Amino acid sequence: MRSLPLVFFPPVLNCDLHCHSICSDGLLPAESVARRAAANGVDLLALTDHDSLDGLTAARAVAEEAGMAFVNGVEVSIEWGGLQIHILGLNFDAADARLDSGLAAIRSGRIERAQRMAADLERVGLYGTFDGAMALAANPSLISRSHFARHLIESGVCKDMRSVFEAYLIPGRPGYVEHRWATLADSLDWIHGAGGVAAVAHPGRYRLSRADMRRFLGEFKDRGGAAIEVMSGSHTPEHIEVYSRLAREFGFLASRGSDFHGPNESYIDLGRLPSLPDGLEPVWQAF
Repeated sequence: MRSLPLVFFPPVLNCDLHCHSICSDGLLPAESVARRAAANGVDLLALTDHDSLDGLTAARAVAEEAGMAFVNGVEVSIEWGGLQIHILGLNFDAADARLDSGLAAIRSGRIERAQRMAADLERVGLYGTFDGAMALAANPSLISRSHFARHLIESGVCKDMRSVFEAYLIPGRPGYVEHRWATLADSLDWIHGAGGVAAVAHPGRYRLSRADMRRFLGEFKDRGGAAIEVMSGSHTPEHIEVYSRLAREFGFLASRGSDFHGPNESYIDLGRLPSLPDGLEPVWQAF
């Protein structure tokens, strides 16, 4: 594992280590995300687009201009136990060739998957969804369920992201199509090989039983995973309590991220999350 330069921070931080730009499924350009974070009082930002590093240079430039600390980030799509799970990579070398090629492999096939999703939606009477979703994707190679969801909302089919996912875009619904994602081992090898820290993104969102979640976290730890996202925009107070306890039990660092995708769409704005619960070691201490 290569060694990256140390980044020094003040003792009390407003860190947001999970957000998205139009380089994946966000609504704002990367530089706009960074400006919004700085305006909201964020001290340390990581842009974590899905399977893409394209926005990092622009976001870092704005962060440096605003006097806000910035670390490289990415949200890697993996499959474990038949479910899609996301692993955050933080503070890595964005020029690492293995990481770049691994992410490119995940991105390949997204357009074909989108065509299959549109065909499935046509079978339940929803036409034109492929063209509608593609029109909303700044990078067609990263077309995602979120782009389909936005099109269906704009078309008046559903009122918001939650309802459109529950009706059409989760497993068992007519618009859900599986895709070949990375393995847990692959994602951790890429992140660690680039000198980064790996964290489980929003664990409260995965439909895993308690036993399966513990099994997943055990495998994640055994393979060198260091952190879990305790504070997430989608986490309830119960989630925060559960994953604080699991972080202590497994010895994980605790991460904090809004999962911001855009105004009026996300659970919470950049930098607006509560602080980490007492007694947890923040992941940014590993930087």
